[in-house]
Amino acid sequence: MSAVPKVTIHHLEVRFQVEGDDGAVFTRLFNQHIQAWARLYEAAASRGLHTRDERRFGDKECGA
Repeated sequence: MSAVPKVTIHHLEVRFQVEGDDGAVFTRLFNQHIQAWARLYEAAASRGLHTRDERRFGDKECGA
């Protein structure tokens, strides 16, 4: 299983100019990208669990 590295953000500063409410635009974009990241992270974790379970399949004794 390839481990997904953990990331810790200690300080994040974002500057941009938009028409309208800056906070709403940032929130929308952040949510969009964090959800995409979360889907990729969950898919990788699921593949890892599936692979682990497949490897264990041969380790079980007959009738167990």
